[in-house]
Amino acid sequence: MDISMFKTHAPGSLVPIFGNDPQLGEWEHRAFVPAPLEHTMPALSPPTFMAIADARAALAALDSTARQLPNPTLLRTPTLRREAQSTSALEGTYAPLADVLTADEDDPATAEMVEVLNYVRMANLGFARIARGESLTVPLLSELQGVLMQGTPLYNVSGRVRDGQVVIGRRSDADPFDFPIRTSRFVPAPEGFVLETGVRDLLDWMARDHASAIDPVVASAMAHYQFETLHPYRDGNGRLGRLLIVLHLQAAAVLSEPTLTVSPWFEARRSEYYDRLLAVSTDADWDGFVRFFARGLQSAADRTREQMITLVGVQAELRERVRESNLRADSAHALVDLAVANPSFTVRRVEAELGLSYGRANRLVGQLVDLGILRAVDPEAYSRRFYAPRVLEVLVRSQA
Repeated sequence: MDISMFKTHAPGSLVPIFGNDPQLGEWEHRAFVPAPLEHTMPALSPPTFMAIADARAALAALDSTARQLPNPTLLRTPTLRREAQSTSALEGTYAPLADVLTADEDDPATAEMVEVLNYVRMANLGFARIARGESLTVPLLSELQGVLMQGTPLYNVSGRVRDGQVVIGRRSDADPFDFPIRTSRFVPAPEGFVLETGVRDLLDWMARDHASAIDPVVASAMAHYQFETLHPYRDGNGRLGRLLIVLHLQAAAVLSEPTLTVSPWFEARRSEYYDRLLAVSTDADWDGFVRFFARGLQSAADRTREQMITLVGVQAELRERVRESNLRADSAHALVDLAVANPSFTVRRVEAELGLSYGRANRLVGQLVDLGILRAVDPEAYSRRFYAPRVLEVLVRSQA
């Protein structure tokens, strides 16, 4: 890390750290520890306040649309899988979106798919806990991170705040033969008391009601910066940190239904995203980061709302095709709803969800295949999975 980047007014401090490289020997460097968050908003410019207002309006429109739906949770799974794909891609774990949407959650085909689907499980757990009125705590945060890392090489050191030093990225201008700690782009807080206190302070700050002093969009931006800068876990900090954006908005009652896909926008602008985070640490550029963050939330809310409305339209379209057929409407309509809510599914899932016998569920799926409403992911597979092509088309087309 280039220590000279940090200005005297940086919102934190550089603390000495020491270590030993097995090949290069002993080293000494500095790590950045962010100062505790203030209970007032940082100084922001008029353009940033305008971006915040636009974000609030977009979030309100999204929440209003969700509240008007008979079952707003119906669309959570398909949009959440899309979010999982994008947030994982930001961290270098890439899987094609169509593959993610049709993947078997019980038997992921690749290591990459394991991590992507772990995100879905982690997010659903977090949403459920917040909906029950639980506060974000270190144990809950660590539990979420542990779910994210299940089945990965780092699982054994997951589910707890890290006990070793980590570095983030690599500087393009760094000496390739220098110590990795010095060639890194950023060195977050060292393990131990300072890190653990920083995480507890952040979660206590998030639990407080700042509505009278800090706009929820700004509070979410501040918390996101603090979490990513502390980087409290060995892995998964980026994915967990972006989930915290939605959990924070859910806990603050900005979103009643946490169907918001924030990562596609940030993924498309990943270099600026990382630069904006770093600029807060080095130059206290809260204004630039908050404006960037607010624009991201506005775009994410607009896109999620558009996708939600489009999926509801597809649901109505598929139901109409059922009505025009000779099928019994009730069970066939229920299967359409299941196909919208689940990007892919098995006959066994239909049997369980609709309360049908296996034979009846199998016949019903076959009938919707004949109508062109459903299609098999792999017709030759032993355990066939099905999906609605119109639903998949909407989700893939809206990829940012």
